[in-house]
Amino acid sequence: MKKHIRNFLLLTTLTTLSIYGINKAISITSNVKNLLKTDKGKFYNWRYGNIFYTKQGKGSPLLLIHDLNPASSSYEWDKILKSLAKNHTVYSLDLLGCGRSDKPNMTYSNFLFVQLITDFIKNVIETKPDIISTGDSSSFVFMACNMEPELFKKLIVINPSNLVQLCKTPNKRKNTLKFFIDVPIIGTMVYNLVFTEKNIIKIFQDDYYYKNHMVSKRTIDSYYEAAHMNNSHGKYLLSSIKASYTNINIIHALKNINNSIYLIGSKEKTKNEEIINSYISYNPSIEASYISESKYLPQLETPEKLLEILNLYLESIS
Repeated sequence: MKKHIRNFLLLTTLTTLSIYGINKAISITSNVKNLLKTDKGKFYNWRYGNIFYTKQGKGSPLLLIHDLNPASSSYEWDKILKSLAKNHTVYSLDLLGCGRSDKPNMTYSNFLFVQLITDFIKNVIETKPDIISTGDSSSFVFMACNMEPELFKKLIVINPSNLVQLCKTPNKRKNTLKFFIDVPIIGTMVYNLVFTEKNIIKIFQDDYYYKNHMVSKRTIDSYYEAAHMNNSHGKYLLSSIKASYTNINIIHALKNINNSIYLIGSKEKTKNEEIINSYISYNPSIEASYISESKYLPQLETPEKLLEILNLYLESIS
């Protein structure tokens, strides 16, 4: 009996060490190309961790907020950043838990990101900017604007989230999943299996891009690198997203906001017109435009088409 227990413990130890070694190898090899450098940016020393950001250009302030995903970063804006910087002072940050910013072991709530955006505007930009955000990140932008409207000018959202999905809340089953992902070594292994290079390619081909052949190797490598920076501690953000802690019902905020709101939807994204119309039903002053031949990330797939609309909205008088 003792021999069986000893063998079991030995096998468990060897398995754990093997998994730890694989996790460490992924963390190292994923960052070999060093595509997401920090030399051209700065760090905002926020209370919950250091936030990486870049600042370039001259003109009215503009804050770019990438999609809320552990593999996302400010790389999302690379193809339109220089054009926007011709007429604006452009700030582009990596959200907490993403890219080059810190990835602390904590629960990432919607209100946490509300605090990040408002603090960043107050302490770094120091004047109210226009905002461009993508997808799930738009929820905390709307909430922040509803709480402190004097900090914001125009809100521009690319492919906003489904309002029904944003109403989903944590429960016992989701919290169990969150606990499992947060567990050291095993949880990290699960996270690494979610964000393999193969899976990132698949999500770009299935959901992010309309034309699969347009996905560049550099883009895949940048997302893969972002997902595994900081020893794959993006898993703490992933677990919070999976457990719905980053969700919030924004309908009340939508009704209250008096700032100019512009929604940009990709025509090839499933049910996008229906989603955008649901926003307009709660705030009829919202303006909407659509981009053809793109899905979730037109800023990477069809940057020229997106820039045409962005420049139109940014130059319009509120």
